Amino acid sequence: MLMKRITAYLITGLVLGLLTATPLPAQSARSYVIGFYNLENLFDTYHDEGKNDYEYLPEGENKWTEVKYRKKLHNMATVIQAMKEDNKVWHAVLGVSEIENRHVLEDLVNQPELLEANFQIVHYDGPDRRGVDVALLYRPSVFEVLGSKSIPFTFDSSNIRFDMTDEEKADFRTRDILMVRGLLGGEMFAFFVAHLPSRVGGKGGDLRSRGAEIIYEEAMKLMDAFPDIKIVVMGDMNDNPTDLSMVKYLRAKGNIAEVGRKDFFSPFLPMLKAGYGSLAYQGEWNIYDIIVVNHNLVDCPRGRLGIIPIIKKKYYGRVFHKPFMTQQEGDYKGTPFRTSSGGAFINGYSDHYPTYIVVSTNHEEL
Repeated sequence: MLMKRITAYLITGLVLGLLTATPLPAQSARSYVIGFYNLENLFDTYHDEGKNDYEYLPEGENKWTEVKYRKKLHNMATVIQAMKEDNKVWHAVLGVSEIENRHVLEDLVNQPELLEANFQIVHYDGPDRRGVDVALLYRPSVFEVLGSKSIPFTFDSSNIRFDMTDEEKADFRTRDILMVRGLLGGEMFAFFVAHLPSRVGGKGGDLRSRGAEIIYEEAMKLMDAFPDIKIVVMGDMNDNPTDLSMVKYLRAKGNIAEVGRKDFFSPFLPMLKAGYGSLAYQGEWNIYDIIVVNHNLVDCPRGRLGIIPIIKKKYYGRVFHKPFMTQQEGDYKGTPFRTSSGGAFINGYSDHYPTYIVVSTNHEEL
């Protein structure tokens, strides 16, 4: 039953994803690729003081050697380069998660496959106990950073009842949310990059809802200060676009016609319902690698940047996958080809497929 479900979803993904992707608009228009990629435990081989990174040391559980680390960097760079080859242009902005520190990002952007892009880095060390953070890679030729901040997780909510004691709250650590504000193609944008709390043990729905609420509150503050700002929220939300955190607390809607001034448009919500997936768990496909955009990116005049459909002139997002990124045999055939399996290094890529959207001045007024 497991393999039948995975096979059915894989066929849907291949048909809808690989065969129907359309090229970007003509380069005479201003068009930019904005994406997110969970890099699945991009750790170096050194211990970071105060972090529980011991499994990713040469003597640790994963026997994480310099050779494995270099292969991992190459594999991540290969995927990012493959997206450039498909789109004929590098990402303007790429959010990433599950990275240990700035050092691994510097090693990544200096891979031979990525040197041409000249990616720069925005990263803050966060409080996660394993040491994994989120970050933003960007090309300074198209995106000018004006400011950034690392937003901590708090329990200061009047809307959410938490299933934790005061002691558990005080001991809780998770990834900060990254916000980067700047000019993309001369227009003001803000990018939020998140990796919301885990689903381990089937728990954490209240925590993910709080994470989404924090992002929403910060986004509304930006819209109050800069009414025309265009906001993109991206990340591994550990929830689907249909889940409470996204629908209620981030106010992310799958129908553009329903997106009001204080709402977000969720391109991957209708895609999930159509059978797309960015990761598979227990035989079911999910899209946790979510990108949403605010009202200013769906209700804007021609000549200004707005989100455009990129799959079948219908879907406004893409789950990017190629055969080399996909497990070709065994129990997990048809799912993302990950770095390790059962503790053994298998020289894969990530247990998540990357996702992206395109914003362009070449769009129809909505």
